[in-house]
Amino acid sequence: MNFLTIGHRGVMGVEPENTLRSFTAAEQAGLDVIELDLHLSKDGALVVMHDTEVDRTTDGTGPIAGKTLAELRTLDAGREERVPVFEEVLDAVSLPLQAEIKDVAAARALAGVLNERGLAGRVEVSSFHDEAVAEIGRLVPGVRTALIASRYDSGIAERAVAAGAATLCLNIRRLTLETVELARKADLRIIGWVVNTQDQLRLVRAFGLDGATTDYPEIKRTGRFTA
Repeated sequence: MNFLTIGHRGVMGVEPENTLRSFTAAEQAGLDVIELDLHLSKDGALVVMHDTEVDRTTDGTGPIAGKTLAELRTLDAGREERVPVFEEVLDAVSLPLQAEIKDVAAARALAGVLNERGLAGRVEVSSFHDEAVAEIGRLVPGVRTALIASRYDSGIAERAVAAGAATLCLNIRRLTLETVELARKADLRIIGWVVNTQDQLRLVRAFGLDGATTDYPEIKRTGRFTA
């Protein structure tokens, strides 16, 4: 399998994160996959945003779960971009997506869209939460899932297998050869995050990872020359 370069919330190093502008830029830059984050609005829409609150990335305040989609639409998500919903991203770009969900409720909402539109082959679903990974795998036959971890030990591979995940998305700052070897023995793919420098890229290539999540499109252009 070729080394994958995954656009983190689009290309958040150069465009407003988790916006259609950022996702389109990632596709135009030739990245292989687009990563995004999903939360449920007050009225159940799959809103594309990383934080639980809108404060950091928009001109609004308060929790996403306390606002309707119509209220979220009034916010400026950067450079006059609107807060998108998942279905809009599906239509705006053609790349494969890696959709991060925060809980079981989001897993159930996302499962409805994936099953209705036959997207199990295009969308990989990721989460920090084992139960959310297991739930989406149960609800969407054939979907690929990934367990994300920031602080972890060598037991992370066993956790991924138990949750039914085929991929581990791991913080490269804690990555060890032991973890990589245990993941390989379990037939797991490994994606490293966040890879924004040449030194970080050399590290993930030295570990033999399957891909890197990055904020910057330049990593795609230089990755093929880095070993």
